[in-house]
Amino acid sequence: MDQVTDRQDGPHLRRTNELDALAGILPADRREALAALLTDEDVATLKHLAEEGMGANTLRALASDLGYLESWALAATGFPLPWPAPEGLALKFLAHHLWDPVRRETDPGHGMPEAVAAGLKAEGLLRTKGPHAPGTVRRRLASWATLHRWRGLAPTFATPAFKTALKFAVRANARPPQRKSPRAVTRDVLDRLLATCVLNRLVDRRDRALLLTAFASGGRRRSELASLRVDQIEALPPVPANPRDPESAKLPCLAIRLGRTKRGNADDGSRVLLIGRPAEALITWLDLAGITDGAVFRAIDRWSRIGQGAISSDAINDIVKRRCRLAGFDPALFSAHGLRSGYLTQAARVGVPLPEAMQQSQHRSVQQAASYYNDGERPMGKAARLYSI
Repeated sequence: MDQVTDRQDGPHLRRTNELDALAGILPADRREALAALLTDEDVATLKHLAEEGMGANTLRALASDLGYLESWALAATGFPLPWPAPEGLALKFLAHHLWDPVRRETDPGHGMPEAVAAGLKAEGLLRTKGPHAPGTVRRRLASWATLHRWRGLAPTFATPAFKTALKFAVRANARPPQRKSPRAVTRDVLDRLLATCVLNRLVDRRDRALLLTAFASGGRRRSELASLRVDQIEALPPVPANPRDPESAKLPCLAIRLGRTKRGNADDGSRVLLIGRPAEALITWLDLAGITDGAVFRAIDRWSRIGQGAISSDAINDIVKRRCRLAGFDPALFSAHGLRSGYLTQAARVGVPLPEAMQQSQHRSVQQAASYYNDGERPMGKAARLYSI
């Protein structure tokens, strides 16, 4: 009852107004919910992180994780999230989120209690029926520890005993890791998506430019596409269609300065290239839309009116799924991240060396890039064909 009252009184309104100051970072549909979940101290921490220049995507993830932790603590203990959080509370968090589904069949008390789960589901914070993905749990624990440090506190649960418990909990969780996009958007899939952008409408021109830019620039993340601005694009001299023949036909070439990304800073000088059809598609979209500054990819309403602000990351995911549906694919099998994994998978298929592909995709981790790259090579290699040779 106190929580409901708090959502209607002055503190809740004040927190909503404070979060409105982060309008460029936190989605509008989440600010109202976060104002109800977070404390004044939480909001102050988020504002401080924004002022320190923390990346928008990182801050969004921290805010989301903090809101979940606050709500879970209240549902699980009846008290707000304490700072610093004791090791026992972190162990309870593990027990509620990483558990053995087989044991749950014979022990209903194993895992997250039904009352806690029901409370989180009622707030729209819990969607999974089984244990959480280990990656999600690790991310929320990392956010928890980060927020401790930004409050000037030591994360007391970061002990050797807790790390051991986490390792055992992950091992007990039989849930296999899930990729962000079950299937990669490789060249053959992309061609079918582009074939749905055949009408001479602005929305088709935008979607064609978006899909080609995302794929050809190394599989850009949807957040990078959403934040892409005209001043990040630089026209370079045309390049020969055949690199070995300087006199061959010339292709348009654009450079995209990436700015701040998930793994890089705004000032690290990273840039990727668009050559040929992708560059032409992007130039055509900007010309037809009359966009000379500001956001590159924008919302378009049913009357073909173009918005002023950038399209959202979620909208980019929706575009990919809509084009998949129009192309005859099951949209549940694809997401915007499939363009990223698809780029590296395609690079492997056509024999592009991994270091060269990584230069365009801007992956920092060879292990992560190779996981996509090798998936493309394995069906064509000898290792899985020993009995077939």
